[in-house]
Amino acid sequence: MSTRFHPEKLSADSYRAMYNFELSFVDCAIELPLRELVKLRASQMNQCAFCIDMHWKDARAGGESEQRLYGLSAWEESPYYTDRERAALRWTEAVTHLHNGGVSDEVYNEVSPHFSEKELSDLTGVIVAINAWNRFAVASRAHAGDYQPQGAHA
Repeated sequence: MSTRFHPEKLSADSYRAMYNFELSFVDCAIELPLRELVKLRASQMNQCAFCIDMHWKDARAGGESEQRLYGLSAWEESPYYTDRERAALRWTEAVTHLHNGGVSDEVYNEVSPHFSEKELSDLTGVIVAINAWNRFAVASRAHAGDYQPQGAHA
C-alpha cells in the first residue's frame, strides 16, 4: 500500500499545531508508560498500522514487556494490568468510540477514583491527540514499519 499524501508537508501549519499539542503532554500528570499503552490501544481500535508500529516500539524502548503488549487488545481478560491502567484503557475506549453513546456516567464513575481531575483531563488530551494522529495516518496511508524510537519521546 502506498502513501496517499503527506500531511506534514501539505498542511504544515496544522501538522505543526498538532505536534505542539502532542508535546504539551510530555510532562503531564500521566506517566509515560501509561501514555504509551493508551496510545497503542487507541491505535489498535482505529486500525492505524503506522501508530501501532510506533507506539509498540516506543513502549518496548521504555521497558514495557512483550507479554503486556500482546495482551493489550484483550486487556479486560488479561491479568497483566493494574487497576489504574485498566481504568485508563476503559477511558480510552470510551473516548475513542464516541459513536457508542459518548462517555457514559457509568464509565466516568468507574474511572474517576483512579485519577485526579487534572490526570483525567491530561489523559483525555492524550487520547484526543492519538485519535487525531490515527486519523491522519489512516487517511493518508502513512507507511508503517520503518519507525525507530528516538530515546525520549512524546
